[in-house]
Amino acid sequence: MQAEVAQAASVSIALAGSGGSGVMTAGTVLLAAAAKAGAYGLMVRTSGPQIRGGEAAAMLRLGSHPMASLDDGFDLLLAIDWQNVNRFADEIVLGPRSVLIGDPDEGDAPEVFKASGARYAPLSMKKMAKEIPGSWVNMIALGLAGTLAGLPLAVLQEAVRDAWKKPATLDANLQAVAAGAAAASEIAQRLVQEGGAMAQLQVGERGSAPRWMMSGNEATGLGALRGGVRFVAAYPITPATEVLEWLAPRIARLGGTLLQAEDELASINMIIGASYGGVPALTATAGPGLSLMTEALGLAVASEVPVVVIDVMRGGPSTGIPAKSEQSDLSYAVSGLHGDAPRLVVAPTSIADCLGATQWAVHLAEALQAPVIVLSDQFMGQSRAIVDRPVDAGYTAQRLTAQANTPDYKRYRNTPSGVSPMAIPGTEGVTYTADGLEHSEAGIPSSQSRDHVLQLDKRQRKLTQHDYGSYWADIEGDAPAVVIAFGSASGPVREAIARARAQGLELRLIVLRLLAPAQPEQMAAALQGAKHIIVVEQNHGAQLYRYLRAWYDFPVPPQSFHRPGPLPLRPAELLTALLAWRNGA
Repeated sequence: MQAEVAQAASVSIALAGSGGSGVMTAGTVLLAAAAKAGAYGLMVRTSGPQIRGGEAAAMLRLGSHPMASLDDGFDLLLAIDWQNVNRFADEIVLGPRSVLIGDPDEGDAPEVFKASGARYAPLSMKKMAKEIPGSWVNMIALGLAGTLAGLPLAVLQEAVRDAWKKPATLDANLQAVAAGAAAASEIAQRLVQEGGAMAQLQVGERGSAPRWMMSGNEATGLGALRGGVRFVAAYPITPATEVLEWLAPRIARLGGTLLQAEDELASINMIIGASYGGVPALTATAGPGLSLMTEALGLAVASEVPVVVIDVMRGGPSTGIPAKSEQSDLSYAVSGLHGDAPRLVVAPTSIADCLGATQWAVHLAEALQAPVIVLSDQFMGQSRAIVDRPVDAGYTAQRLTAQANTPDYKRYRNTPSGVSPMAIPGTEGVTYTADGLEHSEAGIPSSQSRDHVLQLDKRQRKLTQHDYGSYWADIEGDAPAVVIAFGSASGPVREAIARARAQGLELRLIVLRLLAPAQPEQMAAALQGAKHIIVVEQNHGAQLYRYLRAWYDFPVPPQSFHRPGPLPLRPAELLTALLAWRNGA
C-alpha cells in the first residue's frame, strides 16, 4: 500500500452481513492470516436472537500481544450487506476515525453507523465477485479487511490455501482476495486525502515459540481429554455444542465414547453411570440444561461419584439470550442444589485457560470423588484466539479405588481425608450399594442422625481440607487497591489495570479460578495489605460480590462493579469505574 499510515498496537475490525454471507469464514481466515504474520488476535462471534440465519458479525481485534478483550471501538466495519446489521450498533462502536465500507447495491449504510462520524467508502463487492467466476464475495471482503489492517497479500492468500476445501474454486478466490487488496489500497489513498488512513498493525516476524488458534470450547474439549475423560454424554445446546462437536471424533480415537442423549436429564445420569463404572466422564451444557441436571448432581454428591459438568454460561433467565455472554449462573452453580450438597466450581480465566482449568477439574473430580461444575461462558467458548501454546500442567484422573477382597470394606468409610476407596463394579469382595439415600459407612441406607452427620462432615471435609496449591487464583501485583474478578471479565479488567498504571495508578488483581469451596486462608494471604477492594463481574445481581461477602472476611468492606450482558465488558468503561472508585475512596 503506497499511502503512509500510522502503526497501532492493535486494530479492530468487524465483518458483518446476513446469515450465509460468509462473514464468519472470512473472519476465521483473517485470524489465521494474522497468526501467520506474527500477530496475536481474538475473534468474537455475534448473531441475532434466532441463533441460525439472520444477521451475523465477526468482531476481530488483531495486535502485537495476546488479546483477551475486545477494544472500546472498531477501526473498520465492513458489511457485505446491511440486513439488520444495525442491530449490532451497540456492539460495533464506531467513531470519526473509523472506516465504514458497504456495498451500495445492497442499500445505504444504516444511519446509526453514519451518525458516528465514520468515514464511508461504498464498494460494489458483489459485482467484483461476479467478475471473477467461481469466487465468493467474502473473499473480496477478506482482501479488503486484511490489507487495510496491514497484513501482506501473500499471507492472506496462504491462509486461504490452508483453509480451502474446494480445489476447483481456489484460484478464483485467491484472485478475489487480490482484488479486495487492490481495492483496499485505493480506499486507503482516498482516506489519506480525507484526513488520514486507518491505522495498521505493527506486523513483525513470527517467533519460534509455537502458537495455537482455538476457541474456548475447543480448549475445553482438549482439557477434558488430557485430564482423562473417556465418556461424554450430552444434549446439544447453544453455546456449548462446539465442545461436543470437537470431542466426538477425537475421543473415539482414544478409545472413548461420546453419546448424544435425548435430553439433559439423560446425559447427566449417563455420565454418573459411566463414572460409577470406573470411566472418567463429562457433559457440557448451558444454564437451562444445568437447571435440569440439579437433582442428578445431588445424587453424584450423595453417592460420591466423580463427574464434570461444563456450563458455558449465556444470558438468562429461562431461555434468555442464547448467543450472548453473561456470568449469571454463578449463584446457581455454588449453591443451587437442595440439601447440604458440597461441590466444586472452577472458572477458566481465558480462552487458553479453558484447557488447563478443565484438565484440573477432571483431576479434582476424580481425586475427590465429587462433581465439578466448570463455569465457562459464551464469550470464551465461542470466541477464537491466537495464543501461545498452553503448557500441559500434568493434571490427570487419579481415583482411589478399592482392591479386591479388601477386609471389612466400607465404601463410605470416614477417613481422615474424607476420601474413601471406591470399588469398581465387578471387583470381587467389595460390593456396595450406591444411591441417593443417606447411608452408613458401609452404604446401607440409614436415617440415623449419627450416620447423616458423619456423612455430611465427610463430604464437606474432603473438599475443604484438600490442598489446591497456587492454581486456585492468579494474583498479580501487590498494590493496596485490589480488584477481584473471574472468568471472561478478567481480560478487560487486566487491560483496564494496564491503562490505569499508565496514568500512575497501581492496582492488584486477583482472578479466581476455584470458586467453591471457598479458600479463606489463601484469600487472606492474597489480600494482605489491602486497603481498598472492588469486585468486577458481568451479571445483574452482583453474584460474585455477594458470594464473597458470605464466605470471606475482608480487611475492608469491598465495593462492587457489575452489569449484565449481552454487551461485553470494555476496558474503557472499567478504567472509568476504577478511577472513579479510587478517587472516591
